[in-house]
Amino acid sequence: MNPLRIWNAAQLFFSFGASRLFQRALHVGSPMSISIEPTTSCNLRCPECPSGLRAFTRPTGMLDPVFFKKILDQISPRLTLINFYFQGEPFLNRHLTSLIKMAADKKIYTSTSTNAHYLDDETARKTVESGLSRLIISIDGTTQESYQQYRIGGNLDKVIQGTKRIIEWKKKLNSSTPHVIFQFLVVKPNEHQTNDVLKLAEELNVDEVKFKTAQVYDFENGNPLIPENNKYSRYRLKPDGKWELKNKMENHCWRMWQGCVITWDGSLLPCCFDKDAQNRIGNLSDNNFNSIWKGTEYNKFRNAVLTNRQEIDICKNCTEGTEVFV
Repeated sequence: MNPLRIWNAAQLFFSFGASRLFQRALHVGSPMSISIEPTTSCNLRCPECPSGLRAFTRPTGMLDPVFFKKILDQISPRLTLINFYFQGEPFLNRHLTSLIKMAADKKIYTSTSTNAHYLDDETARKTVESGLSRLIISIDGTTQESYQQYRIGGNLDKVIQGTKRIIEWKKKLNSSTPHVIFQFLVVKPNEHQTNDVLKLAEELNVDEVKFKTAQVYDFENGNPLIPENNKYSRYRLKPDGKWELKNKMENHCWRMWQGCVITWDGSLLPCCFDKDAQNRIGNLSDNNFNSIWKGTEYNKFRNAVLTNRQEIDICKNCTEGTEVFV
């Protein structure tokens, strides 16, 4: 943080509060955080993921370093965090560690999420050297049998070995980063292993475990992935036998003020729930970032969130507070 980034955060908080009060989009400031997509490609076939299902209607590709630098130069002075993840497996982009270093050199907090299948020794070393602040490793099972029921095509041993390499290189380079998180997506086939993953994380010297609830697309009539433990479910069973989201859909969303998503080819999206980029507001290939961020179309979307969020398609399966930190 620096004075400019603190001032920017204050502008965002106050304009968001004023917008809620007056029920009209009043937006001042630049994004505090962005998610940017290194690639849409993925090696796995997870059943509730458009990338895993190969179900995108938008093109598949890789984020170009030159294009990323152009974006970064426009937004970095006020930016606090970059998450190098949206859809796909980030480490399939061979430039990922270089992209991270560009942001880290500007003293921006950096994060990425991976299935850890590509963390060979060299990549693990480069990842630690890049200055990455936080590394989320998806480990949705502590046995191959349970892991592969959601991470279809995945190999649990590769995840564990990749994790070990990151931890080893942190020690060799005497680095406190990245902060390594095991993310455990709790679904019915693995919910009995929540204690086991805590033990595994301790054995490997992983910094933190995060249990995450699963988003499923067809939940109204139930879904075999919904866990029995209500603590780890985004949904609840109604008296009529149908399922519904637990959270109340309120007409406001902090995400619309503090950050956005940028796809590998430059589309600017209001939210990470727009996985197929159906609500793209502009493209950075031929527009300046601020012309889109502060433009009429973006404020039109913010106003829709403030007045009738229930009718916005990407909001209908949205939940907040879906992670449990341990």
